[in-house]
Amino acid sequence: MTPTSPTTAEVVCSFCGRSSAVVERIVAGPAVYICNDCVALCAELVADPPPRAGDKLPWRVDTDLATVLDALPRMLLAQNQAADHLARWVGRARELGATWAQVGAALGTTRQSAWERFSGEE
Repeated sequence: MTPTSPTTAEVVCSFCGRSSAVVERIVAGPAVYICNDCVALCAELVADPPPRAGDKLPWRVDTDLATVLDALPRMLLAQNQAADHLARWVGRARELGATWAQVGAALGTTRQSAWERFSGEE
C-alpha cells in the first residue's frame, strides 16, 4: 500500500464521510476525524440522549437494504483513510528508529507481518 501525499490527501469526517473542503472544520484524532457538524450532533446526543434501543450494534438495528447499501461507501472511505494514516504512523515510527519488531509488537503482530504489510517491499 502506498500512502498518498500529505499535501494532496483528502481528509474526510470518519462519521459522515464529508470532505474537509465542504465542512467548516475537522478535528483530527489518531486515524479518525470528526467534522464540526458531527461534533455538534454528538454534543446534542450526550446532552439529551435518545431512548436506548436495547444496545444493539449498528448493523443489528432493523433497517432497510437501501440504508445499509448507502452506508457502505462511507465505511469503506473511513477504512481506507484509517489504513493510510496507519501506514503513515508506521513510517514515522521507522523514521524515528523503531525496528520492525517494535512496530509488530505495537500492532500485536510479528515483526515479519509488520514488515510485509508496511515495508513496501515484496
